[in-house]
Amino acid sequence: MSTYIQSLYHVVFGTKNYTAFLTKHNEQDLYRYVAGVLASHKCHPYIVGGYGNHLHLIFHLHPDVALSRLIRDIKKASHEILKNRKDEYYLFPGWQVGYGAFTQLIQNKDTLINYVKKQWEHHKKMSFKEELIQIYREQGIDYDERYLLT
Repeated sequence: MSTYIQSLYHVVFGTKNYTAFLTKHNEQDLYRYVAGVLASHKCHPYIVGGYGNHLHLIFHLHPDVALSRLIRDIKKASHEILKNRKDEYYLFPGWQVGYGAFTQLIQNKDTLINYVKKQWEHHKKMSFKEELIQIYREQGIDYDERYLLT
């Protein structure tokens, strides 16, 4: 018998102190880089996107990969790139300590991808903090607001 796993994740993390650093001019390079880090860990990235001060990642987690280690590696690797490209990402203050990770039904994949694609529209109506609270409530996650974006 073989092992079969369906591990679709939606991961969200932001910058320290809500600091916006992404623009329409610099975001795609970062998204491609993070997708490459996911792929290098044998994970399948469907989309990496975000808005201003945070990222959304929709991907399949490979069964040999620990989620916490993967997110640590993504943050560490992208932090180095962003700090080395100060001319493009001069406002980047570093990533927040935590992250939100949510398992998803495969049937929701296309909806999640479209949600990430429309982040610039979405955030005309809602802040990152409001978005996190909404996601946590939808997922039934208890949270402490003091630690949402630390």
